[in-house]
Amino acid sequence: MGNPQVIELSALLGRKVGSASRKLANFSRLDPVHQARNVRGLEHGSKGEEDVWREFDERPEALAFESARLLAERLGYNVEQVAEIDEWDLPPPGKERESLVKLRVNQSFFRQRVLSAYEFRCCVTGLTSLPLLVASHIVPWAEDAAHRLNPRNGLCLNALHDRAFDRGLMWVESNLVIRLSSKLREVTDDSKQTVDWLLSFDRKPLLLPKGFQPDRDFLAKHASRSLKGC
Repeated sequence: MGNPQVIELSALLGRKVGSASRKLANFSRLDPVHQARNVRGLEHGSKGEEDVWREFDERPEALAFESARLLAERLGYNVEQVAEIDEWDLPPPGKERESLVKLRVNQSFFRQRVLSAYEFRCCVTGLTSLPLLVASHIVPWAEDAAHRLNPRNGLCLNALHDRAFDRGLMWVESNLVIRLSSKLREVTDDSKQTVDWLLSFDRKPLLLPKGFQPDRDFLAKHASRSLKGC
């Protein structure tokens, strides 16, 4: 009940803090991550909670945008402001802009889910500088629509290791140990210091979040693809 975000939410909904807190706790009973922490909520809860949970699980892209739209409406903002989307490069109002905004809202939703799961800390280096953190997809966005917003399909990485991961120059083994390709050593002397830092994390254990740990099948798929390019 003392959580500032819960207090803000209750004010936004015109509900008491205790009421909002209990409702959120009730959703916890449906979440496998919180179930493992023995967070149960009310024993039975309500069917409406189950319907909401199931709909988010089955249609995350549609519901993420709808949530942002409703929040913007309550706050008197536009969706772009609520999702913290840069508007400078957006096209004029119309279908093209609407489609692009929906895409970026979903990307913002995925970023928040992944970064918050990792407590805003790079899972390779431990870096906590928010502007340098990236929510990196394990299985690329374009390849698996069903898991685009799945936080278990994401890693919180610093920008440089994110690039290496995206290019198959870094992968994670089945024992959750980080590996970096020997190809990274093929650099000029003036880049050696940076590359040495990058490679210093080779064979280090991945720093895991408490919840939404990366899906090992997704990691295996990425590792297999990366190893083919080595």
